Amino acid sequence: MQEIKEIEELVKLISKLPGLGPRSSRRIVLKLINNREEILKPTANSLAKVFKNVSRCQSCGALKSNIEGCNNCENIKQKYNKICVVETVSDQWAIENSNIYQGYFHILGGTVSSLGQRKEDLLINSLVERVKRDNIEEVIIATSATVEGQTTAYYIQDSLKNTIAKVSRLARGIPIGTDVENLDDGTLVAAFKNRDRIENSSD
Repeated sequence: MQEIKEIEELVKLISKLPGLGPRSSRRIVLKLINNREEILKPTANSLAKVFKNVSRCQSCGALKSNIEGCNNCENIKQKYNKICVVETVSDQWAIENSNIYQGYFHILGGTVSSLGQRKEDLLINSLVERVKRDNIEEVIIATSATVEGQTTAYYIQDSLKNTIAKVSRLARGIPIGTDVENLDDGTLVAAFKNRDRIENSSD
């Protein structure tokens, strides 16, 4: 089989994407090559623009434009009094698409786990700063119903105990072991409407 270095490198990179193995990656690469002007060139240009102009906001964790700033935490058109805390941008998009929630988001970028994920990388300190600075009245924890998600939720709750914000979690209708991004709209709507308040325990 003919081997071209550039093609093999591209196949390896694409195979790292979720749900794609070497065989699917090869089909994608061939599709790109066979449509150089219609797909390959525009894709390459778009990827270059994303690499240059899109990054993660260090305050809220959302994706932001390096040119226009962060639409999530720098929203001057609408002021909200609540923040929804999620693990990933995919979770944020799933909740936004459900149209059940209107407010700010805080994207952790992962969970507190035993796999070396540092709490500092999860932007929890910046969450506390946002709550205090913007007079946030409610923090909705929408982490996954996994052991890691539960641990992260408890850590967030403890971090917010000295703020005035009430802390709530999505209702227990979310199946154990399910990620937020995989929930259907009906489940998300019910979870938000029936969320439970978490009482801070005072020492």
